[in-house]
Amino acid sequence: MLKKLTAIILLLAFAVNVTACGAPEKKRYEAEFLELFDTVTQIVAYTDSKEEFTKQSQMIYDTLKEYHQLYDIYNDYPGINNIKTINDNAGIKPVKVDKKIIDLLLFAKKWHKDTDGKLNVALGAVLKIWHKHREEGIEDEADATLPGMEELKEANKHTDINKVIVDEANSTVFLEDPRMSLDVGGVGKGYATEQVCLNAEKNGFTSGLISVGGNVRAIGGKGNGEEFWNVGVQNPDKESDKKTLNIVNLNEMSLVSSGVYERFYTVAGKRYHHIIDPDSLFPADNFLQVTILCKDSGVADAMAKAAFILPFDKALEYINAAPGAEAMWVLKDGSIKYSDGFQKYLKK
Repeated sequence: MLKKLTAIILLLAFAVNVTACGAPEKKRYEAEFLELFDTVTQIVAYTDSKEEFTKQSQMIYDTLKEYHQLYDIYNDYPGINNIKTINDNAGIKPVKVDKKIIDLLLFAKKWHKDTDGKLNVALGAVLKIWHKHREEGIEDEADATLPGMEELKEANKHTDINKVIVDEANSTVFLEDPRMSLDVGGVGKGYATEQVCLNAEKNGFTSGLISVGGNVRAIGGKGNGEEFWNVGVQNPDKESDKKTLNIVNLNEMSLVSSGVYERFYTVAGKRYHHIIDPDSLFPADNFLQVTILCKDSGVADAMAKAAFILPFDKALEYINAAPGAEAMWVLKDGSIKYSDGFQKYLKK
């Protein structure tokens, strides 16, 4: 059956009962909501009052909801042109959209180039086929089937990101290929998380931890005299008694994990997850999980695709060459490998 990961990253922020340098102690508050980006969002912060935390968390929720609706590929919303609207008008006409969509697609185009095509928001035609087979397989595992390669290859003819025409001046997006479909699931959540956190910081949110599914972003330090938030990386082996593989120290950084256990279905006893290699058109099969550590949550999301799809030697070379980024891989045998600087962020 489908097992959706609600939070790969475990929040390990605990209440503090001491004062810092004689200053009044801030109290720990947390909030959780379920409906945005099809996952659990958690907010943890130390603030002077419950009223202050409520105001800040409501602002974060409202901003994240806006991104959720704009980046949705399945649902329409009154008065909103979103990614679904763009897909519905593929080959027909340009669609005027909010700048948040323009910015995301420009970001995705940049990272399509930087990841050598491993991140491709224009892969929707292929992903639709996998989504259909996965949903049917979850409903009836006994008759679950894989997509045919010919069907996938035909769909792949309609995934050229250069045919996604972004007109910044007029704030429009046009899909030149009428059979093309955008799917921003590989980067939209991470990008939105980063933008929400930047907005929160501009509005006075100075110390908090925000987790949107597997995307964790630390705003400042933990507070009350503690520099780092302690964030655990969940063990991809759900049967293990060891639930956390490592604890990472975060301050003004993001931690993003992707794994084979997030969304999958089973065909003839074998699991097929949702992270599709755009070269093979099948789920990538090198790792159980990859965790990216860098400042920007959107960048971490994008880099996770390359780090998960590439074989280890190439993935390691890719991450080690990326300024300010580190990675941790869980191999199929359960062993763990790190980029050159990842371990210096581990809690001693």
